[in-house]
Amino acid sequence: MCGITACAAPDDEDVLDTLVDGLRNLEYRGYDSSGVAVRDDGAVTVVKREGEIDALAAALDDVAPAGNVGIGHTRWSTHGAPTDANAHPHTGCADDVSVVHNGIVENYAALRGELVERGHSFTSDTDTEVIPHLVEQYREAGHSTEEAFRKAIGRLEGRFAVAMIVGDEDDVFAARDGSPLVIGVGEDRRFLASDVPSFLEHTDRVAFVEDGDVVRLSADEHEVTDVNGNPVDRPVQTVDWQPEDAQRDGFDHYMLKEINEQPAALDRAIKGRITEDYDVHLEEFPPGSFADVGTVHLLACGTSYHAALYAQQLLADRGVPAQVFSAGEYTTTPAPVRDDTLVVAVTQSGETADTLSSIKIAADRGARTLAVTNVVGSTAARVCDDALFIRAGPEIGVAATKTFSSQVAVLALLAERIAEDVTGEIDPDREALLAALERLPDHVEEALDRSPAEALAPQFTDRDEQFFIGRGVGYPVALESALKFKEITYEHAEGFAAGELKHGPLALVTSDTTVFAVFTGRHDEKTLKNVEEVRSRGAPVVAVAAESAGEVAEAADEFLPIPDTHPVAAGLLANVQLQLVSYRVADLLGRSIDKPRNLAKSVTVE
Repeated sequence: MCGITACAAPDDEDVLDTLVDGLRNLEYRGYDSSGVAVRDDGAVTVVKREGEIDALAAALDDVAPAGNVGIGHTRWSTHGAPTDANAHPHTGCADDVSVVHNGIVENYAALRGELVERGHSFTSDTDTEVIPHLVEQYREAGHSTEEAFRKAIGRLEGRFAVAMIVGDEDDVFAARDGSPLVIGVGEDRRFLASDVPSFLEHTDRVAFVEDGDVVRLSADEHEVTDVNGNPVDRPVQTVDWQPEDAQRDGFDHYMLKEINEQPAALDRAIKGRITEDYDVHLEEFPPGSFADVGTVHLLACGTSYHAALYAQQLLADRGVPAQVFSAGEYTTTPAPVRDDTLVVAVTQSGETADTLSSIKIAADRGARTLAVTNVVGSTAARVCDDALFIRAGPEIGVAATKTFSSQVAVLALLAERIAEDVTGEIDPDREALLAALERLPDHVEEALDRSPAEALAPQFTDRDEQFFIGRGVGYPVALESALKFKEITYEHAEGFAAGELKHGPLALVTSDTTVFAVFTGRHDEKTLKNVEEVRSRGAPVVAVAAESAGEVAEAADEFLPIPDTHPVAAGLLANVQLQLVSYRVADLLGRSIDKPRNLAKSVTVE
């Protein structure tokens, strides 16, 4: 949440356009307000505006600060309403110290009170504003800028990433404790950002900042030290992403682009991980890697939680004890772990605050930890004992699409490896399952090409509510589909296990309730009974099932076909169809699809 960007360029260059472009590339992290601060000729000029980045760009048409060093910020509000005053960057009393911040300063009230007593005046309601005032105070006391920055950071409690410029120096100062930061290494300049897409069009060479690091960055070099000033090595590596991965490429929305990128994302996810004779080949986890595992805990939030539920179902089918926990709940009510507990943290960004806190709790209790994530170098990948990457590429749309599919595909392979190691048995169904996973990219392409979702969408724009139901792996798909629908249409939607309808939710079903039913080819006869239950109460039913499922098609009012495949893969294909339904309905309703209200992509605060 919140996006930080910064750039230090040669003396004769202007970084303003680079900062604004970087903010546009990070707008998925927050879009309540935005701003930039640029240093030139010994002064810092700040321009910031409430609203999306277009509002900032319009303001910069009138006042365009020029300079070779600058910082920028796009905000998701935590402390203070989204207003011009509360937008970042923030300055001290003299306006020569400018700061952007991602996270929460938990002790800001005490710090603010102390600073007010010392004569400092504040102009915003944010927790961030205490930081430039602290730096200003320490500089006035005779400390160097770097010393003042370190002392100020040392006073903060909570999770944060901070970047700062001052009027009389050409460097960017930064620190991290819990919120992501990454350095970009260009040919003649350096970048700093919350996420790689901010500067990907300029460089793919990066160094990941870790918790406790302090950074000093100029155009031609960067230095990373620990809290005591000792140098630390943060190796420069190349990310396997392309600049066009962070662009819309002619699609109306990033979400639609990313839905259509799923065949390629799935191909990357499974490439080299299924052998010619249909065995699982995970380079990170050869056979026997999980022989000492007795139980599996899966931790996740949001869409990743639904992917974890999918994996739990696969493990349970193979006789492996597995439980799924909401990471936000695990932090306060952690489950007991044993010496043989494997904790799998599922997190797209690898920076989700609740998930990282849960990982620490599990590790402290002696559990082995494994991160399933999209981002090499992310905190989750670094702090866990092991990591498995989903290789989905950048996902810009706030509503997750291709990362869910890639997570499930990779988790299916991981579940198969764990099950074989734990049980010592090869599933008789393994070849059929792995063959279906291999065909997923082509099957998703086929589903996308032939989807009737656009034609059906108009009838779902004025319904009272939408229910999504499913069994087995169809249940997490129902939950995920309901989440997508409510995220981007702002209409009421709920997902249920199909058998649970008659235990309460059926009371809400009327003729104005659309029921989307997911059929995977397993236990379809039971789900058909649930379809009849809602149809008898006047609710129209949209069934998602294999093309050959004639009985299902006849029982439904509308039919979204998917290619015939294994039940495990059928859930993912059904999910693709329902992603398209949500997208098309949201588009007809004129919603802000890529930037849904009140939401942000990477939740880095608890």
